[in-house]
Amino acid sequence: MAEQENSKDLISVLWSGADILRSKMDANEYKNYLLGIVFYKYLSDSFMIKVYDMICDGKPESLKEALEAYMEVLQGDDAEDLRVEMKSECHYVIEPELTFTYFADAARNNSFNREQLQKGFNSIEQSDAIFADLFADIDLYSNRLGTGDQKQSDTVASLIKEIDKADLLNSDAEILGNAYEYLIGQFASETGKKAGEFYTPQPVSKILTKIAIMGQEDKKGLSVYDPCMGSGSLLLNAKKYAEFPQYIKYYGQELNTSTYNLARMNMFLHGIAVENQNLRHGDTLDEDWPTEEETDFNMVLMNPPYSAKWSAAAGFLQDERFSDYGVLAPKSKADYAFLLHGLYHLKNNGTMAIVLPHGVLFRGAAEGKIREKLLRSGNIYAVIGLPANMFYNTSIPTCIIVLKKHRDGRDVLFIDASKKFNKGKKQNEMTDEHIESVIELYSKRETVEKEAFLASFEDIEKNDFNLNIPRYVDNFEKEEDVDINALLSDMQRTDDELERVQGEFVSLMKELTSMDDTIMASLNELIKKMER
Repeated sequence: MAEQENSKDLISVLWSGADILRSKMDANEYKNYLLGIVFYKYLSDSFMIKVYDMICDGKPESLKEALEAYMEVLQGDDAEDLRVEMKSECHYVIEPELTFTYFADAARNNSFNREQLQKGFNSIEQSDAIFADLFADIDLYSNRLGTGDQKQSDTVASLIKEIDKADLLNSDAEILGNAYEYLIGQFASETGKKAGEFYTPQPVSKILTKIAIMGQEDKKGLSVYDPCMGSGSLLLNAKKYAEFPQYIKYYGQELNTSTYNLARMNMFLHGIAVENQNLRHGDTLDEDWPTEEETDFNMVLMNPPYSAKWSAAAGFLQDERFSDYGVLAPKSKADYAFLLHGLYHLKNNGTMAIVLPHGVLFRGAAEGKIREKLLRSGNIYAVIGLPANMFYNTSIPTCIIVLKKHRDGRDVLFIDASKKFNKGKKQNEMTDEHIESVIELYSKRETVEKEAFLASFEDIEKNDFNLNIPRYVDNFEKEEDVDINALLSDMQRTDDELERVQGEFVSLMKELTSMDDTIMASLNELIKKMER
């Protein structure tokens, strides 16, 4: 197939699209264009494949063939029936002149205008509530794309031609989803500090997900919730470790509009059915959600913004999420507000895993009171110290706190994984071996010298409910004893060597001559000082 022969490796094609925009804007901006237009291609290509199957009961040789078959039916009496059928199947209908295939053809013939793509965006957004405002962050009229209609259209046309090389016809949802994940990771790396808003590095995601799903892998209809979901990557990890991924129900909330849209696209690109997506744009702390649908979940995964500010208004003391604790997380540090929100939405037999800065383990005042109440209730199950410099937006060391709703014991497992990493160019990296060693320590739940400590409630009480990991796991490496005699011998050898070199240097200086009496006098004075 010509189209298949011309297609390159999916990731490299999609990433090369970034090169077209890289000189015009920074990664945090061009990620919206690239990921949005890739997503439009996905919607268009998926529609074309399904419409061809509906018409011809099979898979097309190329998208051009699918487009021709589609256009032919639309000219006949069955046009309206086909549209109704496709709307029911896909939740949207794309007219032939708004397909990505049509756009790419126009771009190759130098007849593409960005207005066509804008119409396509509008058509999708208006077709169903699940697509509302999905492309709002893609400004096709931005001067960053060029000055004036023609230059802006040309830039978009170049991007469309590049992205069209990606062969989605012969790529399943898993391949495309993974390629999209890779792109998001690359953008996170390029964006630096702003990346914390939308991306949790995969090694951290793996640990969080493996811990939270443990013992629930075979549950049909598993529910997973991330109230600070970013691009949805952490939520989507659950499908990698579940026995029945097609039945997982995903619940997520995100404050940042661009990131929320990215998460929605990410869900579709991973083949998640519309009925299993429950995503919301909103402020997790200011307004509790969900409150009406399913409100507690088998898994709660969180990587909230660290030590963020929040209102901490007195009214929150009556909020069911926080009312049991008598105090609120401080205004300047919302860490415990996020933690309590997640715990409130956890099922009685579920598991929650949250990443937070180490300060939550030992800070006093209101945070100390909340921590003590959690420990007395047996909610804190494990504390895992991660290596420093794991995230794009901060170099501080972080920890994972694992929580459970109701259990018999009040012991806490401490794991020090701070040295389990390889040094990377920008960030430290945890390999699969590092991750597995953490999971193994977590599963065994026993004391391992210099790595893990299973602390009883009494141990913690003696430490005034301070959970700072070095209080429990001593990873101090004692230095080898110094051999004094060997050290003295080394010092003597060094002195002898210095004396020898100095003697040679004085001999060389004695050979120096000058016609200037002042210089010779200074030289002789220096030689006398060195010979003393």
